[in-house]
Amino acid sequence: MAESLERIDVKLSPAPDARIPLMKSKGGRRRGGDTWVVSVFVIIQIGVFIATMLVNDCWTNSHGDCLLQTLGRFSFQPLPENPLLGPSQSKLDEMGALRWSLLTEQHQTWRLFTFPFLHGGLFHLLLNLSSIVYVGVRLEREFGPIRIGIIYALSAFVGGLVASLFLRNTPAVGASGALYGLLGTLLSELVWNWKYHTNKISAIATLVFVFVCNFVLGFLPYVDNFASIGGFISGFLLGSVFLLSPQLQPVAPNKGGLVEYGVKSYINLKLKKKLDRPVLRIVSLILFGLLLAGCLVVVLHGININSYCTWCPYVDCIPFTSWHCQDTEASCETMVSNAQLTMTCIGNGNFRVYPFTNISRARMNDLCNLIC
Repeated sequence: MAESLERIDVKLSPAPDARIPLMKSKGGRRRGGDTWVVSVFVIIQIGVFIATMLVNDCWTNSHGDCLLQTLGRFSFQPLPENPLLGPSQSKLDEMGALRWSLLTEQHQTWRLFTFPFLHGGLFHLLLNLSSIVYVGVRLEREFGPIRIGIIYALSAFVGGLVASLFLRNTPAVGASGALYGLLGTLLSELVWNWKYHTNKISAIATLVFVFVCNFVLGFLPYVDNFASIGGFISGFLLGSVFLLSPQLQPVAPNKGGLVEYGVKSYINLKLKKKLDRPVLRIVSLILFGLLLAGCLVVVLHGININSYCTWCPYVDCIPFTSWHCQDTEASCETMVSNAQLTMTCIGNGNFRVYPFTNISRARMNDLCNLIC
């Protein structure tokens, strides 16, 4: 009874599109400030990237062979080694990246929880976080921090599980999985509330632009596109469970057109809250549960789909002069003479002479992969 007597204050605007004005929520606060979940995840990921670059310490571990040497400890590996302006392979492994041998042979399942917080480099970090802020803040303002936080975390985890089905023996990072979970959520909200949106074209254009830009970046080394695919599917299913209708309180005008309702649509959504679709929610929840359980079973049994799918690696990689997409293990011969280190790739005969000999085994593997 209390619900039916609730007062709805709507101030009509003379603007043609009649957007909902900015008003206070029941608790006396403006809902535009409830965006702490996305902010927390963004701060964590920035902190993890800074820690990764500190551990990488290119100036010391690579004997000064770095990009932007003036940054000292924070300088980047050379572009042929990491085109994303980031750390070396061995340091990504050290920070918790996914790799087939580490996950299945050494059973380091804890990497499934560190994988979603790692970035391949500065380019990956900037594009990923700017997209998360742009999409996530708008979704969180409309649907609240709790629901968006749950979707973000579950999409990131399932993205890691899906990525584990297609791993190769190179490190993979999956911070994009959570972003694509938010994009899947946005698509779900658009699909199920299509007729209530006043700016459909803008919302679709935004979704497609962010999707394509981040997916193209995933063809470069270390960024895992399968995590993005898994996160996107998870986000769509979870959005169908949680976000069939928004929290029906007045919200600020949204210039981006991502989640924007006219006054009439706002009132219709208020009525629709009582007539929501429980069957669709249940079906979506069951499908998400099947996806989660199925991926867990396959990962725990150590099945690699790349063994049965020859074209699957090219969803995640485009061959280039500095890297390839074949899952071949690099092997090198080393020779030390006159304070120089000579490394020769056994597979292709390429070799390189380095003016140092004090080098760790992990760094030696990095250089061997680069030569081969």
